[in-house]
Amino acid sequence: MKLLHSGKVRDVYLDGDDLVLVASDRLSIYDVVLPTPIPDKGRVLTQLSLWWFDRLADIVPHHVVSGTDVPAEFAGRAVRCRRLEMLPVECIARGYLAGLGLEEYRKQGTVSGVPLPGGLVEGSKLPEPIFTPTTKAAVGEHDEFMTFDDVVAAVGAETAARLRELTLAVYTRGAETAATSGIIVADTKLEFGVDEGGAIVLADEVLTPDSSRFWPADSWEPGRPQYAFDKQFVREWSQTLDWDRTPPGPEVPADVVAATRARYVEAYERITGRDL
Repeated sequence: MKLLHSGKVRDVYLDGDDLVLVASDRLSIYDVVLPTPIPDKGRVLTQLSLWWFDRLADIVPHHVVSGTDVPAEFAGRAVRCRRLEMLPVECIARGYLAGLGLEEYRKQGTVSGVPLPGGLVEGSKLPEPIFTPTTKAAVGEHDEFMTFDDVVAAVGAETAARLRELTLAVYTRGAETAATSGIIVADTKLEFGVDEGGAIVLADEVLTPDSSRFWPADSWEPGRPQYAFDKQFVREWSQTLDWDRTPPGPEVPADVVAATRARYVEAYERITGRDL
């Protein structure tokens, strides 16, 4: 196989006519890759994505060719997939106010140009899910919010409308499904590409602890940070440091690594009902 690209978390190889997408145990926060891996993280991302792709196929086609026909050294954390022309937009759906969306709301009362009611606080449930796209930043750079008009300028009106529709549909299905396991999906980030026939295809990862905020429903309480089954725990740990969110990232202590791994695994096992 030929290595085509090494991203924040995934490595992309060319194997014949297919791509092999390998999820590493690398962790990135604030678009910075940290030097300390999280054991089994790549397996969680891959296996949870495969589980979701199966359950979303009636909404949007996906890029997966096989989750098992991969080189042995990558077994469990790689996916064989179709080649696509990836669209230059990070498609984000938000059902709750958190993270950079909360910061933007506090400044302007909007997120990605979408006006929101006054008086919302951290963790507030939004009146309805909203589409809040961002740019796709290179490793070491930061994603920037895009308005819907920005997306139209980047990909055209028809494709922009379809991306918004699909993003909100995937989020709604994911949130409803996770709710049966007592998990709130506060937000999620999706990537789409276009196949040879011009169809929009769901790609990369979907509804994982890297691309989403997962909160336990039984402890959700607006007005404060939420317990999270994702890398928010590492973000909060990093906020105790004298670090300006630029490379190089800090080494992560063993206890933070262990706690983060446990949250990733619990998210997978609660949502799928399977042991990792």
